[in-house]
Order: sequence, then C-alpha cells, then structure tokens
Amino acid sequence: MSEKNEIVQAIEQICEEKKISFDSVIETIEAALSAAFRKDFGEKNQNIKTEFSASTGEIKVFDVKTVVEDMDLEEMEKKLEEVRLRKEAGEEFEDDTKRFNPKTEIMLVEAVKINKKIKVGDELIQELEIPAAFGRMAAQTAKQVIIQRLREVERETVYNDFKDQEGKLIVGTVQRREGRFIIIDIGSSLGVVPPEEQMASDNYKSGQRLKFLVLAVEMSNKGPQIILSRSHPDFLKELFMIEVPEIA
Repeated sequence: MSEKNEIVQAIEQICEEKKISFDSVIETIEAALSAAFRKDFGEKNQNIKTEFSASTGEIKVFDVKTVVEDMDLEEMEKKLEEVRLRKEAGEEFEDDTKRFNPKTEIMLVEAVKINKKIKVGDELIQELEIPAAFGRMAAQTAKQVIIQRLREVERETVYNDFKDQEGKLIVGTVQRREGRFIIIDIGSSLGVVPPEEQMASDNYKSGQRLKFLVLAVEMSNKGPQIILSRSHPDFLKELFMIEVPEIA
C-alpha cells in the first residue's frame, strides 16, 4: 500500500472512530500544506492554496489571485502618502483610497496575458510545479496534522464530557501526589484536587477509590483542567442526596 493511501485510510479511520468531520480534517491538512509550501518554496507575492485529494492522496498547489481594475501604482502611492499625513495631523475624514495587494490581487492588464477571457472579479488560478522535496515533506505534514487534529478532538471530547458533569459527583482513583496537589484518575482524563478542596481526614493513598465533586472544568493550552473537590459544600450536599435519595 502506498504512503498516500495510508494517509487517506488514517483520515477515514479517525473520522469514524472519533466522529470528526472528514471535510474539516481535509481543510486542516490543506491549510498546513499551504503554509509549508509558502515557507520553503513559495515566492513573496504568491497566494498559495493547496488541494488534497481524499480519494487518491494527490496534492496540487496553486497561486490564486482576484482580478481587479487597472491602477496607476505611482498615483496610488501619492494618495496613500497624503492619507498618512492627514491622519498624522489628526484630521478626521473618510478614507476611500483604493489599495492594491500584489499577493492576493492581479490587475486586469496582467491577467489577460495569462487568460484572455478573464474579467474583473474573477479568480486567476495558476497551478504551480511541486518540487520533489515538497512531495516528500507533504506526506509527513499530513500525518502530523492528523495526529494534532486527533489530539484536539480528544481534548474537546474530554472537556465537553466533564463540563456537563460540573456540580456532580464522580468516582476516581488516587494516582499520585504532586506537591500539595492530589492527581486523580477519572477514566478518560486526570483531575486535580487543590489543597483547599481536600478533606483533612483523607489520606489519599495511591489506588484508593473515592467520590469527588467536579468543581470546575476549564480549557487551557495543555488541554482540559478538571478541578475536583471533597470539601466544597456542594460535595456534602450531593453525597447526602446519594445516601438519602428520598431527600432529592
């Protein structure tokens, strides 16, 4: 099996197992490939777009520009300089000066040299030659994107699952201590019991199974942070409701 087909199969597998949108993974891969090409092989004024074929694993790279009306660049620069000076002087006015972005736009006079039928407002799409080095890099980039996307989805799933359980009791297993914090295995993730949320009478021995209140769930750069408590008033309330269900 080719490396390209392996990538496509990997995408299909994680999408099915993790309930991820197939199109969103493809879009993420295309964005990563565009960034990689732009960084190592692109030219200054190229607007790089990449197409990744999910059926074949084939990659195509394009320079995409919008066709705009012809402009006198020298005259435009003079007007922009006037605008800058007026703004520096504190003058308030409506700036309607046309601007030209050579990265994303191409003037009609230049565009018709490439495509005689093109008109203002159309997109001029030119396919670029892919260096052999980029072809090898692309496969690795796609794999990295798949792994990263999988991690993101797993983090989002854990966050959503435990966010829905805020204010509720769960059962966890004491895993270890980190300073004054207690790390708890709660199945698909780890929770933490800060010092102020611990019961003074608890020993928190490794392997001990206890009930905890899901106090707060927050998303950080490292993933979901799940704060647990055994001293919060709501912990005792929820525990009492379990022990004496008719009160609920």
